[in-house]
Amino acid sequence: MAMLRRAAAVLGCAAVLAGCAAAACRLPGCWPLTAAAFLQDPFAATAAWKTVLTQQPTVPAQAETLSVPQPTAAPTPQPTPGPAQPTAEPSPAVTAPPDLEDAGPILERQFGQGSGDGYLELGAGSIKNDTDRPDSELAAALQQPMPFTIDPDSDEPQILILHTHATETYQPWDTLLYDPTFTARTTDTSRNMCAVGQAMADVLNEAGIVTLHDTTLHDSPSYTESYARSAQTARKYLEEYPSLRVVLDVHRDAIESDGARVKPVAQVDGEATAQVMIIAGCDNGTTVQLPDWQQNLRFAAAWEEQMEQSWPGLTRPVLCGYRFYNQDVCPGALLIEIGGHANTLSEALRAGRLAARALADLFLGS
Repeated sequence: MAMLRRAAAVLGCAAVLAGCAAAACRLPGCWPLTAAAFLQDPFAATAAWKTVLTQQPTVPAQAETLSVPQPTAAPTPQPTPGPAQPTAEPSPAVTAPPDLEDAGPILERQFGQGSGDGYLELGAGSIKNDTDRPDSELAAALQQPMPFTIDPDSDEPQILILHTHATETYQPWDTLLYDPTFTARTTDTSRNMCAVGQAMADVLNEAGIVTLHDTTLHDSPSYTESYARSAQTARKYLEEYPSLRVVLDVHRDAIESDGARVKPVAQVDGEATAQVMIIAGCDNGTTVQLPDWQQNLRFAAAWEEQMEQSWPGLTRPVLCGYRFYNQDVCPGALLIEIGGHANTLSEALRAGRLAARALADLFLGS
């Protein structure tokens, strides 16, 4: 009986201590720790930083330390026969936001297509001419045949997907508020750009187009020189697999306006879907050396038209500018932005699958 009384006393003390701990976490100064525990994210306590569309962000000094793995030759995946349909897999659960005292607003925006000077209108979609070259010069490039073909019956890899900025990630909840301390980066490949790239690769492989996906974190632990590292990865794969025709560098954007994060989103088949944007570089004769840029632009225009024709509103105009982005590795090398840091991962995965499905349809003639 005495033992029972001592046990009850111990349990009672434990309950009191638990109650005190819970109350302490509700104190005003405790919300950052609550948010970090809620998100269960290793970078939730890093210093806040912001990026804009025309700026390159830097990784905070407190970012995780991780050795950059050297790319290895990936095994040739076996495609699953069937139509080019998005992979039927559940989207990640969207969490509810913690009690944020200094939350910032998120603005939803559907970017439209462009027209008039500085834009090239396609059968569906458009191209923004962000260069000094006349629109007529870009238009002439679009009249050329596609610079390569895809063999859907081949057992050899045709497409490579990689990520220069693999640690980019998305908004953890769908409420239109963001945590200013949230860096929108993680090395967790189930939540960063590797998750989107895998969803795209799955769609392409299921369509019968053999696709490789490299998950090297080229921007961790150092953001600088990440493009030099991803270029090495791309060239290694091209040397190992001469059959490769397309190299896709999959990113997400980071758009901000007056302290708000902007969420590029469209309703596709009744579901919120991140908008996507292709970037095709252009040679400027000096700092950007892309002598065959017209071929990459021709490919970008074909993919843009296929996406926008299939799902109006899915895309933002293709950006043709003086950007390098390793697009000299082959005529089928492009960079694509899948949503932005204010989109949820679910919205980005949906967009990635649709973009990949359109690419499969383009090559399969569907």
